[in-house]
Amino acid sequence: MRFAIPALIVGAALAVPALAKLPAPSDDAKAKAAAAAAKTAWADKVGTYQLCRAMDRTAEYYRKSEKAAGKQAPAPVDTPPCTDPGAFVAPPPLEAAGAHSPATMATSPPSSTATAAEQKGQPKK
Repeated sequence: MRFAIPALIVGAALAVPALAKLPAPSDDAKAKAAAAAAKTAWADKVGTYQLCRAMDRTAEYYRKSEKAAGKQAPAPVDTPPCTDPGAFVAPPPLEAAGAHSPATMATSPPSSTATAAEQKGQPKK
């Protein structure tokens, strides 16, 4: 008990730097995280597809073995077909997707005191 309070104070002092806010991730880090998330989602779909195929093979084997033993196998249950997710396609980089680039080049400053009519050369109403 004698050392519990100083140990608690030292522990709290060491935990404070762990609460510091981390800097925002860079665009490159964000792109890598998005690619990793896409790859993980695709891997999950592949795993689901492989599990579906394995269950179909197991059910077919069971039906064949029951038929070979002279027993009546239960009727197959209608299930949706297994869907192959295909090959992995990486998401396009942010710049290729147009995430940062403006649609057209700016020809004037973004803000002006002129009205829209004055900018078009028409008289102000």
